[in-house]
Amino acid sequence: MAEETLKTVAQSEPAPEKVAGSTSFKEETNVVGELPDPQKKALDELKKLVQEALNKHEFSSPPTPVSSVTPEEKEKEKPVTSVHEEVQPCELPIVSQSVTESECKQEEAPVSEPVVNEPVPEPEQKEVTEVVVKTETCVDEDGAKKIEAIQETIVKTEQPPPAETPVTPEEVSIWGIPLLADERSDVILLKFLRARDFKVKEALTMLKNVVAWRKDFKIDSLLEEDLGNVQEKVVYMHGVDKEGHPVCYNAFGEYEDKELYQETFSDEEKRKKFIRWRIQFLERSIRKLDFSPDGVSTIVQISDLKYSPAPFKKELRQVFQLFQDNYPEFVARQVCINVPWWYLAFYKMINPFFTQRTKSKFVFAGPSRTTETLFKYISPEQVPVQYGGLSREGEQEFTTSDCILEEIIKPSCEHTIDLPAHEACTLAWEARVVGCEVSYGAEFVPSAEDGYTVIVQKSRKVNGDDKSVICGRFKCGETGKVVLTFYNQSSKKKKVLYRFKKVASE
Repeated sequence: MAEETLKTVAQSEPAPEKVAGSTSFKEETNVVGELPDPQKKALDELKKLVQEALNKHEFSSPPTPVSSVTPEEKEKEKPVTSVHEEVQPCELPIVSQSVTESECKQEEAPVSEPVVNEPVPEPEQKEVTEVVVKTETCVDEDGAKKIEAIQETIVKTEQPPPAETPVTPEEVSIWGIPLLADERSDVILLKFLRARDFKVKEALTMLKNVVAWRKDFKIDSLLEEDLGNVQEKVVYMHGVDKEGHPVCYNAFGEYEDKELYQETFSDEEKRKKFIRWRIQFLERSIRKLDFSPDGVSTIVQISDLKYSPAPFKKELRQVFQLFQDNYPEFVARQVCINVPWWYLAFYKMINPFFTQRTKSKFVFAGPSRTTETLFKYISPEQVPVQYGGLSREGEQEFTTSDCILEEIIKPSCEHTIDLPAHEACTLAWEARVVGCEVSYGAEFVPSAEDGYTVIVQKSRKVNGDDKSVICGRFKCGETGKVVLTFYNQSSKKKKVLYRFKKVASE
């Protein structure tokens, strides 16, 4: 889709109008019982390897202990392994002086001649060869002594294994979740497995690298640092999507403000502070997630690319790389809005470096499709007003729990919306037109036939891209209705979003 859009851009208009990228990604379950068997097996195997690593303190990488035994001491401790070393020196002359050749022939059957001058191969270090040589002598008729028999016994014994010192597994926590402590740990491990296509050893390596990076970056102390709020207009959390994921907005176009740009990127110290602030912001956001198996453990990223230097700013690329390497599977969907034509060319270059899983999370929308695309994933009452929604800061008549209705205004037509007042009351309403400008007016029409119509708002033009929301309030002294009138002068249909309710009179 990105390639097709680029071809269209090259041939005609520079601004993309179609949403590119796959929107087919569906977040998998974190409930172990619902996982496919191969994934269950991979999770069990990874848990076993993690437990072994904790037992061996591999996450903290302790130095390998060096033995204090010298080579000379090791040589002395070698076990006795040959007959020559075992037999006492005084026994050998008896065998050579007292036994004649003829006597040995007479006693040939019962006598076994040990080979005393040939070395015997050393056994394994765990075994000790114990050699026992027994000789029996007798006196013949002439009074001469002779050896009746030599019995040789070789007994192999094993040295007892050295006493093992009980090892206490190290405790490792990541994002506030202790590894292998409870079912929340399974959710963490599944993130690493999915990031590595369920290749267990690769997932373990990634986990170790992340733990090491967090230690080097001093994440725990970073959470407590005061890094200011100068970036709060650039990156901020606002509302949730239709599936309950927290939504993070990245308005990189804010860096067009020269003062903010200088405050962020003018020297090395400020650039490092920006990176630390961005990591701190993400860490604090992650700590608010619910890591239970049936909870929400991912976020939705909205990247506003209007006037954005994002693809070419070194510090921003560095942050993205840190996210990719150390925060696996924390993004449920990546929505890029107000996408300029050149960004699609940039995305085409980096596209081969993404996995199919990552690419399936991307959604692109040009300036004219931004609001429509956001409404596909986020309810209008949750979308900030600057992006076409009804959510804004400060005191408001309405909250996210108030229901929003929508109607279509046909091209070149007048469209009315009735807000009934069944009793004397004060009605409040707000509306938002998605798209180009329309004309808007409001009046109160009483139920009584002899009543007078009251003009509440004279007809005026409203820009569909305006940040303001149409707001109104009228105290109805009798039953009737407030009629909102919209006139669509364009040749395209428009969508109007609105809600209303009775409020307490001042």
